[in-house]
Amino acid sequence: MPNPLYDTLFGQHKGKTTPFLQMADGSVVTHDTYLQMSAQYAHLFTEWGVRPGDRVAVQIEKSPQALAVYAACVQAGFVFLPLNTAYTADEVSYFAENSGARVILCDAKRSDALAPVAAACGARLETLNADGSGSFAMQADKMPAAFPTVDRSVDDLAAFLYTSGTTGRSKGAMLTQGNLLSNCLTLTEEWRFTADDALLHALPIFHTHGLFVATNIALLAGSKILFLPRFDLDVMLELMAQATTMMGVPTFYTRLLGDARFTKQLTRHMRLFVSGSAPLLAETHLQFEERTGHRILERYGMTETNMNTSNPYDGERRAGTVGFPLPGVEIKITDSRTGESLPQGEIGEIEVRGPNVFKGYWQMPEKTAEELRENGFFITGDLGQIDEDGYLSIVGRNKDLIISGGYNIYPKEIELLLDAQPGVLESAVIGVPHPDFGETVLGILVAERQAILDLDAIKANIGGSLAKFKHPQRLVVLPELPRNTMGKVQKKELREHYKDMFLHA
Repeated sequence: MPNPLYDTLFGQHKGKTTPFLQMADGSVVTHDTYLQMSAQYAHLFTEWGVRPGDRVAVQIEKSPQALAVYAACVQAGFVFLPLNTAYTADEVSYFAENSGARVILCDAKRSDALAPVAAACGARLETLNADGSGSFAMQADKMPAAFPTVDRSVDDLAAFLYTSGTTGRSKGAMLTQGNLLSNCLTLTEEWRFTADDALLHALPIFHTHGLFVATNIALLAGSKILFLPRFDLDVMLELMAQATTMMGVPTFYTRLLGDARFTKQLTRHMRLFVSGSAPLLAETHLQFEERTGHRILERYGMTETNMNTSNPYDGERRAGTVGFPLPGVEIKITDSRTGESLPQGEIGEIEVRGPNVFKGYWQMPEKTAEELRENGFFITGDLGQIDEDGYLSIVGRNKDLIISGGYNIYPKEIELLLDAQPGVLESAVIGVPHPDFGETVLGILVAERQAILDLDAIKANIGGSLAKFKHPQRLVVLPELPRNTMGKVQKKELREHYKDMFLHA
């Protein structure tokens, strides 16, 4: 029996001296060098007693070596568990204990803090640093550079990704080889990736976007990756001349647009810019097209499903939407109370079904049953609507819905109006407790550089477009909105900060 994910993504490159990763300094890691490195890692894990199905947790900086750990886990049949490098030792403790990780790899500077974590859950702790040094790499250097690939099926687990935990304890989404492989095959074809492409990659690799979308696509297509440890505006501008494609989060694009060096001439050879992980403002779409002549392709995915929808490669990439369901993926909009499908154009909960949808939450059968229906549809928790042309728009999260005086209020509707006001860079609308209405609307604004916002004028401007119960009770101005590492606005943090605003007024 073969190992479908390894054979398709990695095995096809054995012996090839073609460039795989090009670093910012111009140094290159070839496909074969990469696979020899990952084979050594697989040998070392196996020597330590890690067996197929065991979990390997990594909290390490982005590097070729870090990416090789992923390949080693796939080849040896381990479950790869990448962790956000910003997590504290307490947070890692939960992930390690909950997953039953056999090994934890970390940067040397974190080893003292994580030593008691590893000891408490019986995991082996080793170090792997951003420059490729560390106890793990040193021991792996002595291992053979070829490893007998372990047989796996499409139903075997390949990775755990823990959700952000905005509504309670983080949940370990179990992703199979088939989940990752089906999505990669579809996206490579939909976005026209080939061996002639060079992908500008500044995303983290502990997240679906940078790892299971960007990296897997490049592996399948044989594309070269311009591999940056993080977003650095100067380096991005310098390397863009060598790239044909780029994947990023909205903040990447706004930062590029904020620099006069980012021009149509600089992007003339690019064929595709992809954005995801957070909503892209329609204004950013338009500014980007005006500046470069390129229209960003926005898509929609999540931890539990990888990618679900995409704007078309050929055809209209409609600002404010995330396009159409990918081939083989079904999307429906339902009433969150009854689960019944809603008519086209109505706002409801997005449900998705397809080979990309995860297997369930690790050791959480009740939570799995709540969110993964018996018919295979996953209840995403996202609110959306499908327009008359079939484009899906994300309205917000179900938990962000505001219910004021018994009326449902969708923050996105108000945010679009606020974003269009003079001097407003962006906005976030949240519901906060109110003694009379249960909840009321609070609008939080970020001003454009050097702009002074007239809040009374803004309230008057949007008032004519909104029913009275949707009017923000108050507008406040912040220097910036709180975001996570992938650029998503953290509304939970805002709700917590402003929860008493109207209770003691």
